[in-house]
Amino acid sequence: MPHDHPPRTAHDHAHHGHHHHHVDPDAGDARIAGAIAVNMALTVAQVLGGIFSGSLAMIADALHNFSDAISLVIAVVARRIARRPADAEMPFGYGRAEVVAALINYTTLIVIGLYLIYEAVLRFLSPEPVAGWMVVAIAGLALAVDLVTALLTYSMAKDSVNIRAAFLHNVADALGSVAVILAGTVILLWGWTWVDPAVTLLIAGYILWMAFSEIGGVIRILMLGSPPALAPREVVEAATGIAGVAGLHKAHLWQIDERRSALQAHLVVAEGAWAQADGIKAAVKSELDRRFGITHVVLELECARHACAAPEAFGGA
Repeated sequence: MPHDHPPRTAHDHAHHGHHHHHVDPDAGDARIAGAIAVNMALTVAQVLGGIFSGSLAMIADALHNFSDAISLVIAVVARRIARRPADAEMPFGYGRAEVVAALINYTTLIVIGLYLIYEAVLRFLSPEPVAGWMVVAIAGLALAVDLVTALLTYSMAKDSVNIRAAFLHNVADALGSVAVILAGTVILLWGWTWVDPAVTLLIAGYILWMAFSEIGGVIRILMLGSPPALAPREVVEAATGIAGVAGLHKAHLWQIDERRSALQAHLVVAEGAWAQADGIKAAVKSELDRRFGITHVVLELECARHACAAPEAFGGA
């Protein structure tokens, strides 16, 4: 079924419909389970390290690592739920579980980012000594774990908004570890303790920038927005370009989940063409599938003589 995913971007278009079918879901789950275990162990090491060394940046990184592990747990649970088939309760299937998981993960990233800014500002106001060598050692270990986790989830992140949220948690983490290593080294060499909260602020700023740039697309799917890769007007024009179509209105074009789009609309059949109505409807559906990958299309047919008076092009009751 090559048209399962509406193309998201020009870059994705090249890979259209390929990765998704090669990753065995269970193999993916096993990879993520491994990543969760490593991150949980690391969190404990970092919290202890942060407490003993007095490094706020280390605790910041630990918090972030813990959120990484949790984000991966949420991602796995969502993946499992998303595989369930459609039923009477969830007629569109459970695919949006992954979108909800991504929303939760980006929201927690924002909360963590704000909390770190608050802590860093307090630390600037009352500096504390930091044991640099321990910070560098543990952050080095953290960086290794982050890179392993990022590698485990990278190939899956291209395909899923859910795994991408978890993957970005990890990238932020790896950068955080690099920053913590730099801070620890500077403190060891020159004793500049202010570098610790300064680095914490940088980590927080990056986390916030990343979360805010990604959360919009997730909210758009949950708000039933039209797919960002499709121009709604073009979809309507493609439908009205079919012979025998006199118009298309009250169109609702939305994303069911990250890979599937749906269209529901009133299709006006030209006067005198009512006998070919079924063929016209089939032609419109195949054109929308071919050009835009929209597989879920529901059309209410109207004959030109009895069509809606002054209808709205999009939306409408």
